[in-house]
Amino acid sequence: MTRRAPRLSSRRVRGASASYPCAAPAVGDGAGPCPPSRRVADGSDFRSHLPGLARRRRPGARGDLCAGAVRGPMRWRRVGRSHAPWSASGAGRGRPSGKAIMKKPRTAVRSRPRKQASRQEGREKCVLSSSQVKPPTPNAGLARRQEEVVVQASVSPYHLFRGTAEVRAFRENLLRWYDREKRDLPWRRRAEGEVDLDRRAYAVWVSEVMLQQTQVATVIDYYTRWMQKWPTLQDLASASLEGVNQLWAGLGYYSRGRRLHEGARKVVEELGGHVPRTAETLQQLLPGVGRYTAGAIASIAFGQATGVVDGNVVRVLCRVRAIGADSSSALVSQHLWSLAQQLVDPARPGDLNQAAMELGATVCTPQHPRCSQCPVRSLCRAHQRVEREQLLASRSLPGSPDVEECAPGSGQCRLCAPPSEPWDPTLGVTNFPRKASRRPPREECSATCVLEQPRAVGGPRILLVQRPNSGLLAGLWEFPSVTTEPSGQRQRQALLQELQRWAGPLPATRLRHLGQVVHTFSHIKLTYEVYSLALEGETPVTTTPPGARWLTREEFHTAAVSTAMKKVFRVYEGRRPGACKGSKRSPVSTPSSRKKPSPGQQLLDSFFRPHIPSDAPSLNSTAQ
Repeated sequence: MTRRAPRLSSRRVRGASASYPCAAPAVGDGAGPCPPSRRVADGSDFRSHLPGLARRRRPGARGDLCAGAVRGPMRWRRVGRSHAPWSASGAGRGRPSGKAIMKKPRTAVRSRPRKQASRQEGREKCVLSSSQVKPPTPNAGLARRQEEVVVQASVSPYHLFRGTAEVRAFRENLLRWYDREKRDLPWRRRAEGEVDLDRRAYAVWVSEVMLQQTQVATVIDYYTRWMQKWPTLQDLASASLEGVNQLWAGLGYYSRGRRLHEGARKVVEELGGHVPRTAETLQQLLPGVGRYTAGAIASIAFGQATGVVDGNVVRVLCRVRAIGADSSSALVSQHLWSLAQQLVDPARPGDLNQAAMELGATVCTPQHPRCSQCPVRSLCRAHQRVEREQLLASRSLPGSPDVEECAPGSGQCRLCAPPSEPWDPTLGVTNFPRKASRRPPREECSATCVLEQPRAVGGPRILLVQRPNSGLLAGLWEFPSVTTEPSGQRQRQALLQELQRWAGPLPATRLRHLGQVVHTFSHIKLTYEVYSLALEGETPVTTTPPGARWLTREEFHTAAVSTAMKKVFRVYEGRRPGACKGSKRSPVSTPSSRKKPSPGQQLLDSFFRPHIPSDAPSLNSTAQ
């Protein structure tokens, strides 16, 4: 008995290709024409596997892979009681016989039931931004690659690499330069010499987290001390958060250390001590690991051919492909990730990614790039633009030199600089990249007090309190502080109340204002009004509430305190009785420390100095 094809409602398959629903498979899935009665092994409906049946999204929506892909009406031919989406003419092999019944085409997409539309929309949603922390579905990598292809198809070829030859030249030139010029850094030595994959991934993980928004010279010392104290994931997982904050103090962006500690504990306690092996699973399973960090770990430690984009890579790619639009926009960010993925070398993915970052850090710098030492300058469109401008300025050639420019099909190219920001010849290649002007950090004021017990048992002690476990500087220690108005009597009253909450009744008359400390965080410009209060004749405080402690000066310098609190303490140290007021010169100048006068000054001094006969008695001599 011949099995009949399932009945398909025209409403369920509307939006497919006018000739055949599988004629245009999704990019990269390798699907070809398939019979309309196909069902997959897991029991799901075959429509979810037909790219032609994907729901059309509204224009401009995220994940818009098939917007505008289907425009023709669907026509139907009836075979007995079944319906099959064959072509209207019925030409070709396998043409069914029977009376054709033409259905009225339905193009209204929103007529689909809301429940089914919501379910389909959830399947299609995927990550588009590098700031997105977790991929929503296991197929996020495939969806991301599909969107990268769509983005490349929608931009001018001027901002793309021409083909495999140009990509190969970029890789070879960059890697050859990197092998010759790369810096000797401790995390590179540790990763290259480590055989155990989990230890190697841990070494890369720590370095990549520390290097976020922090200069290499600053990170080297912190990284060395960190790896000496916690050489393995198991060591870090067993450490206390207090110890992590203490070592991280001064490095900034303190939430990074806390999330690194949380990630180590998760690997040890939930993942059997093994770091996830791919960028997708790293980003999905580890707290604080975003798209860049996941790609760096996967490519450097595990050899996965995945590209990375950090600030240095953004600068390199924007100059190489003359991308003048705002580099922080979603469109430009997505295009840069697509270029990075195209350029990554399958044989040496980690080295290629590190080479691109090294190039941006040492040669293709923000303000003073060294284009003469750049290994890829022959492929750099920004450099070509500079050379063209120089030729035009010198008028050494008649007319305009033959240099490729962006020529979009219609309208303004979305990857070029807007017309309101024309090329500045004085900037050269630093015309790229261009960023939108940042909002100035909001200004806040805080009153803080160094409360000291000069006669405490064991030596003078100062009071520190711990900040909340969330928010700015979470979990760090600081002097008692309160957010107040910039000045006025209310500031002193609010600060006294905060001090008494931690140390009990205090003599308000001894509260002295010492000065100001201004410290700028990433989004806050915070002005600290610095006060001091010494408990001279009072009974030493021996008990403190939870979240407070009395420390010696030596203990303060090793505690988990922020850089801002260290600045506050320096102001306090400079204003203590007997301390120097900040002058670099000694208060009393000795003859040996005086600066020798110039020859001209010596001549004037000798001219105006009174003449004393050599045989005159000395004023210091005694009469005989």
